[in-house]
Amino acid sequence: MTDLHRLSIRELSEGLAGSKFSSRELTEHYLKRIEKIDTQVQSYVTVTPEQALAQADAADALRKSGMANVLTGVPVAHKDIFCTQGIKTTAGSKILDNFISPYDATVVAKGKVAGLVTLGKVNMDEFAMGSTSESSYFGATKNPWALDHVPGGSSGGSAAAVAADLAPFATGTDTGGSIRQPASFCGLTGLKPTYGRVSRFGMIAYASSLDQGGPMARSAEDCAYLMNVMAGHDNRDSTSVNVDADDYVANLNGTSVKGLRIGIPKQYFNVAGLDADVKARVEESLKKLEDMGATLVEIDLNMTDAYVPTYYLIAPAEASSNLQRFDGVRYGYRCENPVDLTDLYKRSRSEGFGPEVQRRILIGTYALSAGYYDAYYVKAQKVRRLIQQDFLKAFESVDVIAAPSAPTTAYKIGASLDPVEMYLGDIYTIAVNLAGLPAINAPVGFDKDQLPVGLQLIGNYWSESQLLSVVHQYQQATDWHTKRAAIAEETV
Repeated sequence: MTDLHRLSIRELSEGLAGSKFSSRELTEHYLKRIEKIDTQVQSYVTVTPEQALAQADAADALRKSGMANVLTGVPVAHKDIFCTQGIKTTAGSKILDNFISPYDATVVAKGKVAGLVTLGKVNMDEFAMGSTSESSYFGATKNPWALDHVPGGSSGGSAAAVAADLAPFATGTDTGGSIRQPASFCGLTGLKPTYGRVSRFGMIAYASSLDQGGPMARSAEDCAYLMNVMAGHDNRDSTSVNVDADDYVANLNGTSVKGLRIGIPKQYFNVAGLDADVKARVEESLKKLEDMGATLVEIDLNMTDAYVPTYYLIAPAEASSNLQRFDGVRYGYRCENPVDLTDLYKRSRSEGFGPEVQRRILIGTYALSAGYYDAYYVKAQKVRRLIQQDFLKAFESVDVIAAPSAPTTAYKIGASLDPVEMYLGDIYTIAVNLAGLPAINAPVGFDKDQLPVGLQLIGNYWSESQLLSVVHQYQQATDWHTKRAAIAEETV
């Protein structure tokens, strides 16, 4: 079958269950697509055909024995920030280019239990620091909609792989928008869960109080299937919250759009730099939801100006602490012929880390240093609480909050964005991580250059089912999530 990559997760599950095709046939189909098409997209860092086919054969045996799960035999791509036993795990960095993980991240282990077939590891901004996937040591991933444009970041490899139909769905992580923004740039659905909903064990840390794993796929329904695998409490992760996870697939029609109160922050739609096409598409999608029975309610989020400075103090400070472990001694890259221990540390880190990672380590170390800790880091944490309270006050009068996922569509690879401009591009996403809230991106159209535009819906704590349900119903009434880039239409 030449069109297996066009099937939804539900259709793949039903096809496997009905013996319309085997997991081996499905896996071979995707591996052939990766071999032919990924030379243009460069979404994968490591492809694992031997392991994938072995897992597919095991899945087929389970199907025959009647022991299969709903997702047994369905392929998946993992962001290269999740540790995978016996497979290289790089976090997009030279400093981990030779690191073979001795264990699986909880997300990966749960995928194996569910019977998912791992196609490989996909590219990302180095240590998840960036919004373009250009900071990867392994080179820039291309946006399938326009190969001279970025796919977003840091989960750009995950987004590009799904958008090019090189995987039916993929895992991603979101520290300040790294699921939602690339999903927006690549025309996908991407869910950032409530902080603590998905285990961080085995997920290489950038900023521990902000990082959260989540699913990326074409539709809310596809995301719900992967979310059923990823969500749940984990004793090995001290930040995992012991709150029962929902059956996200069963709850896809659990929230009616009729009567839904959607908060429209007036500050969000008056941000300098908000592209006119992005604003128009988002407003059109909100009008569609209103036609479906939702009520649009104008709200105030008064802490908007504090989002970027607060995030870019807290995140680099935590990165500075987390990345101390990469010292050239225990594992990872080590410089050649160090003259002493200080030289070993200095050269291993300066040669192993890229410019963006070094920049954030320096900012974070400065913010945590004696004399500045109280003035910067502690104050940022206090402002973070005010941002959280700002959202909680808004949720007293609305059910979800709407915003663009990004102020622009995807920009060209190599565009002369200075770091500050790039940081300002996170204006709509970073507050969600600071507050620990869930949020989802849904594709809602295209700009004048036929690049995808995304709508972001932000929910209150533990409302992932509600967000998936609202987007699912929107997607039943629209077809934006079914649109495919030309490269995804290529057959093998």
